[in-house]
This record gives sequence, structure tokens and C-alpha cells, in this order.
Amino acid sequence: MNASDTGPAPAARMAAWPGPLWTLALLLAALGSLGPFAVDTYLPAFDGMARDLPATPVQLQQTLSVYLLGFAVMNLFHGALSDSLGRRPLVLGGTAVFSLASVGCALAPNIETLLVFRGLQGLSAGAGMVVSRAIVRDLFPPIPAQRVMSQITLFFGLAPAIAPLVGGLLYSQWGWASVFWFLAAITAMIGLVNWRWLPETLPPAQRHPLSVGSLMRGYGELLRRPTFMALVVASGVPFNGFFLYVLSAPAFLGDLLGLAPTQYFLFFLVTIAGIMGGAALSGRQAGRWTPARQVRIGFAIMAAAATVNLALHLSFGAHPVRSMLPVGVFSFGWSLMAPAVTLMALDQVPSRRGTASSLQSCIGSLGNALVAGVIAPWVMHSAIGLAAASLTLLVVGALGWWVAQRRVGSGVPEAGP
Repeated sequence: MNASDTGPAPAARMAAWPGPLWTLALLLAALGSLGPFAVDTYLPAFDGMARDLPATPVQLQQTLSVYLLGFAVMNLFHGALSDSLGRRPLVLGGTAVFSLASVGCALAPNIETLLVFRGLQGLSAGAGMVVSRAIVRDLFPPIPAQRVMSQITLFFGLAPAIAPLVGGLLYSQWGWASVFWFLAAITAMIGLVNWRWLPETLPPAQRHPLSVGSLMRGYGELLRRPTFMALVVASGVPFNGFFLYVLSAPAFLGDLLGLAPTQYFLFFLVTIAGIMGGAALSGRQAGRWTPARQVRIGFAIMAAAATVNLALHLSFGAHPVRSMLPVGVFSFGWSLMAPAVTLMALDQVPSRRGTASSLQSCIGSLGNALVAGVIAPWVMHSAIGLAAASLTLLVVGALGWWVAQRRVGSGVPEAGP
């Protein structure tokens, strides 16, 4: 028996979710999207927050930094807590705390109070992302799991693309506080839906007692596993190759491409189409292509798109069509390979997938914070800089995939416990 198939038989696991797979994918994607959605939704409201609180640009940037810091740190514990207490308590507790913290943000009378509640949002936001990945492998064997992960990627990939649009609309109609009231309401609704329908997928017999010392030793062991770390890099870093453009949207679309704010939706349509197309193909080819082949094809598409993107800008400069289309193709390649490589990383430690998912999310969120705080401000005013940074991030992810293949072979088989 493969190490990844320990526990209940596949039929028993899938029986825990008798409905269509896309409904489970939508439910888990909603959980996983809370974190990134709460990053980008309030960015269009910075001007109003600066006037009303009042706050300096540096203080407003700190509301993003404290959120990302809390998100990254607590991600180290969400998975381990779910391995010990079960999946449902973490999901329900995380959504409840996030919703209450969002109310606190909406009512914040000053920047100091907002910082406190943004930190609390960050501490709770990662629970859904971490636990949702573990739930998929609790319920399904590899091929159905890849199909579900592909559908989750489809929905999850929409979050960073549509969040600024939603936030901008809310802010323009009802002010900055409405963004946080919206986050509170939508999170409460997600929590209620999960309370009603989400099953507990980790039987008590498979849980592990929680020990901080043991947890830290477990993370140390994972950090010393080159294959796991290489797969984490391969799954997380390429995402920033197109997320960089989302973070830089006002400068990229407005200053470099000369688009009016009412035209920004064209870029998001291109990226959303790429994400949906890649995720749909990933789910369709699960069981037909090997996971390793799927990852290689995804990287090849991203490499072609990033290279053409840089060449076009070096040769001809920025233009709405030739500047946006390569980013859409890049997002297609990412969503094609992301479900397979993410599952490969979790299956390196099948007995502690929650813990592995925590570390994977923590490293990914730290990388996102680095891109948001350092790389994007550095390159966002140059079309060539954006294209070069996107290609560089892809190369880093591809090196991770190359290392993983070199260590365990072209198929990247699942590891033992």
C-alpha cells in the first residue's frame, strides 16, 4: 500500500462528502481565499482611511505588514492544531475570530486600534487555507484529490484578481469601513455553511497530541527535507510571477498602460480567464497525465509566457494587448501545475499533512509579503522591471522543481511518514 493511502479506504473517505466535487471545492476555496482576499480588498480605500483615522502612508502600510506577519506566524500552528483537535474546530474557530476581527476593523476609531484588529485578522485568516488542503487528502486518494485541488485552484485564483475591484466598489459607494463590514458578513456566512455541511475528516484515532516542542522539532525535520522544501518553492514562488502584476495594478495599468480605472477590469478578465482555463485543464487531465508531466507542461507554458513578455517589452515597450496577454498565459500555466505540485509536497509527510500544509502556507505567505513589500514597489513603475521580476520568480520556482526531480526521480513519488 502507498504511504499516502493510509487511513480509511478511498470509498469510505469519499463517502464523507456525497455531493458533487465542485461543491466541496467551492466550500474549501472560500475558506482558503479569505487570507489573500483580505489583503487586497481594502487597498483601494487607503486614501479614505488616511483622512478619517487619520494615518500616514507608513502607518497604513503597517496595517498590511502586521496582517501578513500574523498570517505567516500562525500558519505554523493551524495545521498542527488541526492534526490534534480535528479539522472542523479549526475551521469554525478561525472563521468566527476573523469575522469578529473584521467588525473591530470597521469600528476602529484610530490607526492603533486598526493595527490590533488587522493583526487578529492575520492570526485567524490562515486556518481555512491550511486546513482545506489537508481535508482534500483526508477525503480522497491522489487522482480525485488532484481534481478537487484543481477546482479549488480555479476558485482560489480568482480572489487576488477580483478583490481590488470589490474593495474599490464598496469604498466608492459606502466608505472604507464598508470593506471590513463586507469581510465580516461574508466570513460569518462561510462559517455558518461550514458548520452545517463540512464533515470532520480526521478520525480521533489518527490525531496526534499537541506538543510545542514536538511541533518545532517536526518543522525542523521538514525544513531539513530537501525534497519537501524544493516542492514548496516550486508550488509557491511562481504564483508571484503574476500576483506581482496584481499588486502593481494601479501603476502598471494606469501609469504604464494609460488605462482609466474603469478599464482595469480588462486585465483582471485576462488573468481570471487564464486561471480558470488552467485549473479546468488540470482537473480534466488528472489520471490521464502523470502529475509530474502536468507540472512540467505548466512550467513550460509559464517559461514561454515570461520570456515572450520580457522580449516584447525590451523590443517594443508597454502596450495594453502585448503587456496583458502574456500575464494571462502565465496564470494559465500556474493554475495547470499548482494542484499537482501542492499535493506532492503534502504527500511527502502523509501522516502529518496538516503540519506540512502549515509550513507550506507559512513559507508561501512570507514570500508573498516579500513580493508585496519589497519587489513590487521596486519594479512597479517599469514594464521591463515587472517582466524581468516575473521571469526571475519563475526561474526560482523552476529550480525548486528541478531539485525535487533530481532527488527522487522524474515522477516525484510520495514519501513515507
